[in-house]
Amino acid sequence: MIVTLLIAAAAAGWVDAVVGGGGLLLLPALLLAAPQLPLATALGTNKLAAIFGTSTAAVTYARRTKIDWTVAGPAAALAVLCAGCGAALAGAVPAAAYRPVVLVVLVAVAVFVTIRPQMGLMELPERRTPWRRGLAVAVAGGVIAAYDGLIGPGTGTFLVLAFTTLIGADFVHGSAMAKIVNTATNFGALTVFAYHGHVAWLLGLAMAVCNIGGAIVGARMALRRGSGFVRVILLVVVLALIIKLGWDQYRLSA
Repeated sequence: MIVTLLIAAAAAGWVDAVVGGGGLLLLPALLLAAPQLPLATALGTNKLAAIFGTSTAAVTYARRTKIDWTVAGPAAALAVLCAGCGAALAGAVPAAAYRPVVLVVLVAVAVFVTIRPQMGLMELPERRTPWRRGLAVAVAGGVIAAYDGLIGPGTGTFLVLAFTTLIGADFVHGSAMAKIVNTATNFGALTVFAYHGHVAWLLGLAMAVCNIGGAIVGARMALRRGSGFVRVILLVVVLALIIKLGWDQYRLSA
């Protein structure tokens, strides 16, 4: 069980650092390898491991690329509050309530990214109007952060897409800003889960070490290989999310 979770944590750190979506690997691994954990505890332990990886990736990006703090800063501040509110509701809102909506959004994202191959490959500074910046802050720091507190898988991917489509960031810079906000969402949610005793600390800290290693490798690889590489990983992660959520929905309705 421990070996499986440590490997999953390293892989999740890599995916999260490149394009987000590490929870797609780590949360199911926790639920399968440690079935004795209540859902809220699995979510809290996942946040404990993830916050180390996302913060490490955020520092790596910040040292090597330019971050638009006029968007990332306010979005991160709002995200702490909204993710905390989402975490407070975790368990009260059944997954069946939001899974179909997320599935439709992901399919739309996959189609959109596929038919627009140039999206995210270069910066589009003309899109950074005041209202677009405000919308990006509200969507990333509000809506997506609340979703992350509730359940989380795919949050980093949604953040990258929000910054790419709303303010014209390329995939590398969008991923850099996403790591800043994702660190904030993890902190907000983790604070609530920890307050209610829903964190397996020893297990989470062990996974955090591997998550950090994966995050360092992933962030450096994304910076070295550029937006084209991040775009490919983005599509792979989105398709994996579609398959997983689609299968969950099929099992629920069967």
